[in-house]
Amino acid sequence: MQLDPVLVESAVVVSMVICVHCAVWNQLSWCCIALAVQGFYVQHKWDRLIRTGAAVFQFRPSANSGVLPASMVLPLLGLALRGRCIAVGNVYMERFAMVITVIGMMLALFLSLIALGITRPVPTNTCVIAGIAGSAILYTVKQTLTVSEVIEVLEVLLIFVYLSLILLYLLPRCFTPGEALLILGGISFIIKQLIKCSLASSGNANADPLLYFLPVAVLGLVLLGIFFALLFVFMEPETWSASLFFHTMTAVLGLGLLVPWLSLLTQHHPITWLMHFITETNTRLWLIGFWAALLLLAVAVVMHQNSHRSAGSKKHQASTSVRKYFHLLTVLTFAPGLALDRPLLHLAAVGCLSVFLLLEFVRYFRIRPLGAPLRHLLTLFLDERDSGPLILTHIYLLLGVALPVWLTPASCTPNGGLGGAGGLVPYAGVLAVGVGDTVASVFGSTVGEIRWPGTKKTFEGTATSVFAQIIAVVVFLIADSSINLNASYSWVVGSITMVAMLEAYTSQIDNLLLPLYLYILLLL
Repeated sequence: MQLDPVLVESAVVVSMVICVHCAVWNQLSWCCIALAVQGFYVQHKWDRLIRTGAAVFQFRPSANSGVLPASMVLPLLGLALRGRCIAVGNVYMERFAMVITVIGMMLALFLSLIALGITRPVPTNTCVIAGIAGSAILYTVKQTLTVSEVIEVLEVLLIFVYLSLILLYLLPRCFTPGEALLILGGISFIIKQLIKCSLASSGNANADPLLYFLPVAVLGLVLLGIFFALLFVFMEPETWSASLFFHTMTAVLGLGLLVPWLSLLTQHHPITWLMHFITETNTRLWLIGFWAALLLLAVAVVMHQNSHRSAGSKKHQASTSVRKYFHLLTVLTFAPGLALDRPLLHLAAVGCLSVFLLLEFVRYFRIRPLGAPLRHLLTLFLDERDSGPLILTHIYLLLGVALPVWLTPASCTPNGGLGGAGGLVPYAGVLAVGVGDTVASVFGSTVGEIRWPGTKKTFEGTATSVFAQIIAVVVFLIADSSINLNASYSWVVGSITMVAMLEAYTSQIDNLLLPLYLYILLLL
């Protein structure tokens, strides 16, 4: 009998939940266990809804719903972060981490209610399990959160509902339910925090201006995308007049709204602050020059592959090895930045994400003069996960390696850096995606013979992935003096192995899931 990969994926996720629970062991960690149990049952209901076409929206085909692995990310992230904040005595961030945990639980329960509400006949057993888990979570929330914190949770849930209704309608087949939960839940949380900071702008004079660039960029790009998606329903986007209007409105949004907003939040003019920040040290100038050279190399790879296709080659899709070139370029981009200047890397990743999304808008709406060339160039690098109107693979790759950098808790980090395995937390994306996923894919597709039951992934690919990440850890230990693993080598190897097993069995966007789970495990 063939082994169901969804069951193995669920087993790996539950083992990670148990690891976090054993490390934290409090009321909220028990709630995470209950959430995982009900998520396992609800996931099967979502899988059936997708197979039968009874889901409310059109989700990404050829993948399971992914509800369990996605629904556990935010709760586990909050629990791991809370432990670090307790260790340094940061009470404010401790409460903030608890809010993150509860927000993740509420979003997962909301997704469960949708599945149970539209499933026919009504799944009685699953309803009972979800009801027990939900009751336990709500009781714990009542005991742990204040009224103002509960209101924050409800505000994020409200933003999530509206974003889901709009984006899942405008972007069919781009996400699975789990991916939608993870991505839209993260965007909703960022928007809520930005609104909160804006309303309390008078008290932000001492805050690091670097922290505000990501939320402002995310909100601006979401507003821009929704506005033009609705506008181009009523007008033809491929004309020069529509393209001119797009460029004009983008400039107006950036210079007329986002720049003043950043000025309000940071108490500095953003452009002046940026120029001073970039030229503050020679190391930053050298890094920017090195990254510019890598950018030219990436453009050269794209043009070279497309020239072969246009010359009459029968090969219409780039091979796995060719696509992994970009993973290698990502490692070469992020590893020096992590070792030499993490604030600059933080800012550069925000800028790169903004450019990627703007170019995707240009491609999707066919904005002149770059829309048609981008559409032609990027189709060569499509894979089976780009089944919707958007091409998101390269954006997921950037998010996978950048999220650990953005999420690293500076206010909960001692002056000497996080001790033990926590010193590798910013490197989680580079390890899981840049090194592990790349090596697993290349070796698995070239020399792999023994397949994991129920999947196309191979044992050789997974084993070489773990080995390559261990070697990368040794390199990072040599290059970065702030990392001191002490006696946590076995925990690092165990964490890498569990995430490698998740990579072998998940059908979700591994560029997004793997770094987050490795981040959580290393943060414990």
